[in-house]
Amino acid sequence: MKNFTKAITFFLAIIAPLIIVTVALRAPKADHSKLESLREKLSAGHKPGVDHSKMEILQQEFKTPHEMTAACLTCHTERGEELLHSAHFKWEREEFIPGRGVTYLGKKNLLNNYCTGVQSNEGSCMKCHAGYGWNDKTFDFENPYNIDCIVCHDNTGTYKKASGAAGYPEMGPDGPDFKKILGSMGKPKSENCGNCHFGGGGGNNVKHGDLEIALLTAGRDVDVHMGVDGAHMNCVDCHTAENHEMKGRYYGVSSTNTQRLLCEDCHTEAPHQKSILNEHSVKVACQTCHIPIYAKVNPTKMYWDWSTATRKKDGKGYEETDSSGNVTYASIKGDFLWGKMIKPEYAWFNGTADHHLLTDKVDTTQAFLKINTLNGEYRDRNSKIIPVKVHRGKQPYDTENLTIIQAKLWDREKGKGALWLDLEWEKAIEEGMAYVDMPYSGKHDFIATEMYMPVNHMVSPASQAVTCKECHTRTDGRLASLTDFYMPGRDRNRFIDISGQLLLVLSFVGIFAHSMLRYMSAKKRKTAQTH
Repeated sequence: MKNFTKAITFFLAIIAPLIIVTVALRAPKADHSKLESLREKLSAGHKPGVDHSKMEILQQEFKTPHEMTAACLTCHTERGEELLHSAHFKWEREEFIPGRGVTYLGKKNLLNNYCTGVQSNEGSCMKCHAGYGWNDKTFDFENPYNIDCIVCHDNTGTYKKASGAAGYPEMGPDGPDFKKILGSMGKPKSENCGNCHFGGGGGNNVKHGDLEIALLTAGRDVDVHMGVDGAHMNCVDCHTAENHEMKGRYYGVSSTNTQRLLCEDCHTEAPHQKSILNEHSVKVACQTCHIPIYAKVNPTKMYWDWSTATRKKDGKGYEETDSSGNVTYASIKGDFLWGKMIKPEYAWFNGTADHHLLTDKVDTTQAFLKINTLNGEYRDRNSKIIPVKVHRGKQPYDTENLTIIQAKLWDREKGKGALWLDLEWEKAIEEGMAYVDMPYSGKHDFIATEMYMPVNHMVSPASQAVTCKECHTRTDGRLASLTDFYMPGRDRNRFIDISGQLLLVLSFVGIFAHSMLRYMSAKKRKTAQTH
């Protein structure tokens, strides 16, 4: 027992401190090299290499948008070919998905649980397409003059696409000043990106929750990157492009772990002074701690129930709004729930995703249908915990064929089956399913669905980051839904708990033994001095 006590005392007094010091010395130091390089680049600013207002070819009166694109391509000779192969123009990518093989999927043909899908609704949806004239299946994706250069490169902030015009802007005397716009063409600004990405789903901040018009004027408390009193960055400072292939993925329509934009691209994998925080980055994405809430300024849509659409008052469609002016019911769309200052939900994610296709069968035994699935788990070395917005709702499906329904929502004229004009589900379903060449049994109902969208914007200042106890707690922690791993402070494990308790007991035993040895040694010396 005496030798054991000495061993414990020696370990606590000598070996343990040495281990702690060694670990501290070997822990990676904060690495800000990439960040400093970015700061230098941003401080230098962007200097245009050409003055478009001096180009003679841009001084003419253009009769059609296609003529403007043709003029652009006389100088930017290869850019048209680049755009024709880009996801912004094609709205699909060639990707390999395990279990499906090579696919051609994208916003062009994938489902969502907002407006459900673009097919049969192109005339309206293509207001956000980087092209002109995509009105139906006959659109020519090989014609470079169908590209809309202006929507991304207008620096006046005055260019707007017309509603229901298949991607065309207003023309004529009431349209924009194209001579002025073409004379100011340049590097895209956040306003250009926001024209589409802020308004997805039918309005400001409806879809994403972390992308909205307030980012153009808000401070760093809303987003440290875009804040006007912070870095005041533009979208393209992070979402860089090479040959018009943008860096970044939206997993509502993307599937593979390529062209991703990661925080580590600028901040490295060791951005913190404390090594324990850097160690978290192995399994926890930066966004998980640094985006504690989203929808900070304007609310975002959290629930959309299509089953209640088509109700009428006095034979006409109607809307209801809440005290803040948010539409809570619309005859053309159904019931909505909104949220503001929302805590994200969390998921494991390895950079790959799958999507429920129109041809996939619906499993009615499940509580809900996943419109998209973010792949990942704790045991996957490529997976990290990320924050997500989960949009829930109800949308129509064929109860006999067990397939999700693509309904026709929009048309320029009444009487052609468009739900938003005629307010009749059956005709809208028949027309929509015929357009996508899918059978419809004549029987439909509504099924609960969920759609998962990673939250990547509205990064808070470091002082507002998620605290340790918000996750490492036994009750109502942020990560309570992720149960496939052991987390200290949250979970109980008999072996680990006993080991910890034993170490604690041994520590007290060692301290007591060390104290007793010093006491006995001092008493022995005092006795020896007395004699």
